[in-house]
Amino acid sequence: MSIPGVKKEPAPGFAGGTYPGLAGKVVLNAGGSRGIGLAMAHGFARHGAKIMLLASGESGLDSARAELEAAHPGVEVEVFAASVADDAAVERACAATEAHFGRIDVLLNNAGIAMNKPTLDLTAAEWRQAIDIDLSGVFFCAQAAARRMMAQGAGAIINTASIWGVSSSAGRTAYCTAKAGVVSMTRSLAVEWARHGIRVNALCPGYTRTELVDRYVRAGRIDAEVLADRTPLGRMAEPEEIAETALFLASDAATFITGHAFVADGGWTADGFGR
Repeated sequence: MSIPGVKKEPAPGFAGGTYPGLAGKVVLNAGGSRGIGLAMAHGFARHGAKIMLLASGESGLDSARAELEAAHPGVEVEVFAASVADDAAVERACAATEAHFGRIDVLLNNAGIAMNKPTLDLTAAEWRQAIDIDLSGVFFCAQAAARRMMAQGAGAIINTASIWGVSSSAGRTAYCTAKAGVVSMTRSLAVEWARHGIRVNALCPGYTRTELVDRYVRAGRIDAEVLADRTPLGRMAEPEEIAETALFLASDAATFITGHAFVADGGWTADGFGR
């Protein structure tokens, strides 16, 4: 669908790769019913992985499962409705994944919300919501999944952070704080759990053409042309490009990579002058 003010560009030269060791892996995908998380689900389904989608909305989960099953005949997809901010519900989701598939090999920590608001206008409830979902939710999922991975002696966890986890921006104090916490948590968990065979990495996307971003463009909250011009590559990312990084980090091609904050932003954070 064409969106006023948004220049939809194909990713020049992009072609999805093939990564070793993903076939048959059990992937718990938190926040996997839309956006980057759903693109990741498609990527892992393409490789023959088994997928549990975890999200707060049942209708979105059912739609995502139908989309995956239509695109990848024979794929095994289950869904579990819960908020990642509820540690008990996260534990139940992990238990359900283990009960159905027998194990958890990969955790994709995609669940999150945006929180863009002038700091002096930020309410205590909004602050808590951002921290509860964008930071605590990542921890709850990692902790619950790692308990299973330790028993297996192997696992890969990919925490979706943001460019705002390695840089900063006015009007995003809660979001930047939470995402910086995700990056720091990732490094700490990577060091602590390495001896158990668990690799933990963070993925820090730049602005990506998701349904949420398109909605903000329609509402006038984001200027797509300004964002494209600010990015050295001259455009926003497509969800599939970000998903490809997750496939690599979870695969047997990345067995010596842990504790890394992998930035995929078209050169945004490298350009201190902002073009």
